[in-house]
Amino acid sequence: MVAQVPQPTPVPTIVPEDLNAPYRNPDVAIEERVADLLARMTLEEKLGQMTLIEKGSIVRNPQNIATLHLGGLLSGGGGFPEGNNTPEGWAEMVDGFQQIALGTRLGIPLIYGVDAVHGHSNVVGTVIFPHNIGLGAANNPELMGEIGRVTALEMIATGIYWNYAPAVSVPQDIRWGRTYEGYSENTDIVTALAAAYLQGLQGDDLASPDTVLGTPKHFVGDGGTAWGSSTTGDYMIDQGVTEVDEATLRAVHLPPYSAVISAGARNIMISYSSWGGMKMHGQDYLINDVLIDELGFEGFIVSDWQGVDQVDPDFYTAVVRAINAGIDMNMVPYDAPTFIETLAQAIEAGDISMERIDEAVSRILTVKFALGLFERPYSRPELLPLVGSPEHRAVAQQAVAESLVLLKNEGEMFPLSKELPTLYVAGVAANDIGIQSGGWTIQWQGGTGETTIGTTILQGIEQTVGENTAVVYDRFGQFGDIASDDPIICLAVVGEEPYAEGFGDDPDLALSVQDIRLLNRLAETCDQLGVVLLSGRPLMIADRIGDWDALVAAWLPGTEGQGVADVLFGDVPFTGKTPYTWPLNIDQLPLDFDNLTAEDVLFPLGYGLDEIERGDRDRGERGCFADQDPCYSSKGVVSSEQFATLSLFLFACVTALVPLYPHRRATDSRTTRRGKKRGKTGVSPSNMAKIAWAAAVPISAAGWLTVVSGGVM
Repeated sequence: MVAQVPQPTPVPTIVPEDLNAPYRNPDVAIEERVADLLARMTLEEKLGQMTLIEKGSIVRNPQNIATLHLGGLLSGGGGFPEGNNTPEGWAEMVDGFQQIALGTRLGIPLIYGVDAVHGHSNVVGTVIFPHNIGLGAANNPELMGEIGRVTALEMIATGIYWNYAPAVSVPQDIRWGRTYEGYSENTDIVTALAAAYLQGLQGDDLASPDTVLGTPKHFVGDGGTAWGSSTTGDYMIDQGVTEVDEATLRAVHLPPYSAVISAGARNIMISYSSWGGMKMHGQDYLINDVLIDELGFEGFIVSDWQGVDQVDPDFYTAVVRAINAGIDMNMVPYDAPTFIETLAQAIEAGDISMERIDEAVSRILTVKFALGLFERPYSRPELLPLVGSPEHRAVAQQAVAESLVLLKNEGEMFPLSKELPTLYVAGVAANDIGIQSGGWTIQWQGGTGETTIGTTILQGIEQTVGENTAVVYDRFGQFGDIASDDPIICLAVVGEEPYAEGFGDDPDLALSVQDIRLLNRLAETCDQLGVVLLSGRPLMIADRIGDWDALVAAWLPGTEGQGVADVLFGDVPFTGKTPYTWPLNIDQLPLDFDNLTAEDVLFPLGYGLDEIERGDRDRGERGCFADQDPCYSSKGVVSSEQFATLSLFLFACVTALVPLYPHRRATDSRTTRRGKKRGKTGVSPSNMAKIAWAAAVPISAAGWLTVVSGGVM
């Protein structure tokens, strides 16, 4: 089947500009090529270059690419070729659009963009990596570079050279629907992983044929918005107000941008959020003074989807403020003529200068030249066999395995034996590729069911166990009256269904009623119950974890469910650590990181158990990575020596306090049908010591140093 892209309508023959013009010569310096091309452009051609639209607004009349001299196209979430969502269908669609652009007088190529935020995730059959929250749990910069490289190759195969990633958000309130797009609440983790991923996308030289343009986003402070501050639809926190002073904005949210600029960022997307009474798209100070002048950013700046429109209710005023504030390309995304006409009116009225227009167009053209689009504008069919290949899936499988965090393991339930007589598996999410992949997968909001090609967690389990092990699956956990002398070992896979952006803003962060019923049913039936939690953020489970023998946070692992099974059965050790502080209850949000105590949280930042029988202590059970110095705190760092002192202090304090907190002890037990005692509440005393070792991490270094040394250290 071929992609259903309408054939171009006949147009008069266009006489191309001088084919020997300097701008067409790759041996000429980019600065000279830009100057030569800019001098040849009409005002209409310049304004077209500043216009980025969604392909759905052009697909019925693709000749508008030429008529409007468009600079860029994008596919939003779900913007796949109608009727043929395959890599081949994408290549045909994008190449067809590009051919029209190249057939214009100046032959300026389009730059086509997608949100390949965890792999080339709009395309069926590509590799879908764990969402960033899982990659933050893995915290492996080298792996991040490889993920970027694989994503770039799968994009290039389809003719797309612009990725709206990485998100360098530092989420401070997990109720935010975009929490999973942030690697961590910790600025240092976000900074390191984002820079490594960007380098994987862009390589050592952006002109290399195997690279794509990355887009760090969303500048700046999108992860710091306050609950209830959003004015967008029914959103509560997404696109809201970052209610912090400039010092906090700079300390928490700005460092990742400095790092990605040093790593070669040539494009940055602006945030929907507001700060200081102004939408970010109109922030002249933060964009021009801070991002460009202070941080030295030299690429072009793109708006988010209709982000310019939010600057002011009057569209003309919004356009003038946004363009003068530093927006070079506007993601319109539908009504290109209105935007272009408004720009022209503002120029004629003197509200936007021609110098500003030339500056914006020069920035865009510079990146197009640097990316090699004038020499290599089309897809590369020879790369199509790599899309979704075993080699690429192996990288994702490794990422999944490294992302899993072992939060509880009473009775050393994990790793499971491959030779169990029977393993009972329950939960809709155990056998649903859409749920385990989350939002931004095929569709903007994601979807449930067989949305793309991959391995579900259940399939991974079935492929891992021994030939004599029976895997019994029921999505509702209704196994009836099990007649067996063997222990009944159960695994429940539960969690959030897919969502994206503000549709995921959640005031409760609770397990669904269906999941609660399933877990209660299994707690009454099973001798050992292990829970695998699929979620884009920590959920409120403190009042239920006592019913479970073991708990694994698997986040949103993507298409390679085999990576989950690899760890559950011990082929790969547990090494992941919590990238976010895990609260005890919803009333604690937003967390006051500077004043948390060990009793305030269920699991601190950087917590994760290792398998005791493996003796694998390279990354420890403490709330930081044992092989790294300095250790992480939520907003700063402490040295490993300071961390050891703090941990000993906390260990003594928390151990002494355990008897005073019955709400944390595994008391109020009940008996299952098999006669096993099981507590109803949170973390048992045996795990309190482990939490004590980790508890220093989510507290700022300064606060704890004051406690330990009277403010002098």
